[in-house]
Amino acid sequence: MSIDGKVVLVTGAGQGIGRAIALRLASDGAHIAVVDVNHNKMSAVAEEVRTLGRKAATFKADVTKRDDVYAAIDHAEKALGGFDVMVNNAGIAQVQPLADVTPEEVDKILKVNVQGVLWGIQAAAKKFKQRKQKGKIISASSIAGHDGFAMLGVYSATKFAVRGLTQAAAKEFASAGITVNAYCPGIVGTDMWVEIDKRFAELTGAAVGATYKKYVEGIALGRAQTPEDVCRVCVVPGGPRLRLYDRTGPSH
Repeated sequence: MSIDGKVVLVTGAGQGIGRAIALRLASDGAHIAVVDVNHNKMSAVAEEVRTLGRKAATFKADVTKRDDVYAAIDHAEKALGGFDVMVNNAGIAQVQPLADVTPEEVDKILKVNVQGVLWGIQAAAKKFKQRKQKGKIISASSIAGHDGFAMLGVYSATKFAVRGLTQAAAKEFASAGITVNAYCPGIVGTDMWVEIDKRFAELTGAAVGATYKKYVEGIALGRAQTPEDVCRVCVVPGGPRLRLYDRTGPSH
């Protein structure tokens, strides 16, 4: 699928991996609907997209709210003249021993990481069918969606759930020409990992930075991923062609 001139919606696009995906696809010719809960951050990303010569639209949405996700897609279609790719990137982390997780904490992370992806899959598939066209849906899983991590148990469970939703949706929507995939990053140097590291320090007594360093030292390349590394999983390097995978890549 050539991405040139296509309309791509990216949730959680105001920073980190979402921003990198939005800018990479824009550089390959896509028009980008930037969706986030932070107005200032998404507006800045939209401006970066425009400096690349592509169209951009913004929409403030909370992915835990089904109506917000549907409205974001309607807005993208209207503002950018189409709708071709959905990237369910928005997500949050949670560092907490399983014995101490509260109902409120479980409810919050499930709503963002699982329900947010489900609403995105639903809304995108419905729009593709309404437009009588093929489409692509890609969602954020994680290396923690392949292996459960201590102190990240509920987070890991949500990312396993994303894989399950992805595989089921791929089977359900294949006959309509809608492909559904997920990307599974490892340790990525984003603000999310800064917060994860701080929380590990609080719980374990480790020095700030020590947990991040420990995980990075286990990577064969000897460094953490960058958001730009992750976005390359979504595209063929050097060409304006979208390729989506369900794989463990070089955490969200």
